[in-house]
Amino acid sequence: MKILYICTHNRCRSILSEAITNHHAQGIIEARSAGSQPAGEVHPLSLQYLQETGYAVDGLQSQSWDEFEDFAPDLVVTVCDSAAGETCPLWFGKSTKVHWGLADPSKLQGSDEQKKQAFLDCIEQIKTRVQALVEIARSQPDQKTLIEQLANLGAQ
Repeated sequence: MKILYICTHNRCRSILSEAITNHHAQGIIEARSAGSQPAGEVHPLSLQYLQETGYAVDGLQSQSWDEFEDFAPDLVVTVCDSAAGETCPLWFGKSTKVHWGLADPSKLQGSDEQKKQAFLDCIEQIKTRVQALVEIARSQPDQKTLIEQLANLGAQ
C-alpha cells in the first residue's frame, strides 16, 4: 500500500506521519508526504523530535503534491484542517481519501518544554494510528471496510 500524507505546508504533521509510517510499516506501507503550499523546509523541531524518539529523518523534505503524480498513492491522508477542505488534483481521483486531523505542535506558543510535549504528543498519536493502520493493511479489507476503518482511526 502506498500512502501520501498531505498538509498545507508539509513541514510538520505530514512529515512526522511519513517518517513514523515508514519506520513502523516497513515492507507493508510506503509513505510519502506533500503539501498544497509547501514551506520549502521541514520545521526544525519536527526533525529534532523525530530523531530524539528514534525515527530516521534522512530524505525528509517539504515538497509540493505536484511531485507525486507518478507515485500513484492508494491512500491520501490529510492531516490538518486546512488541507481537509482542499481540492486534490485529479490524479488523486483513484486514491482512497481520509482525514486525520492533528493539532499542529509547531504553532504552539509556550515554553520549550510545552513545545516538546506538544511534539511528543503528536508523534505518539500518529504512532498509535500507524500501528493500527499496519494491521488494517495486513488484513486487506474491501474498499468500504477500509474507508470505515481509516475514518475511525482519524477520530481517535
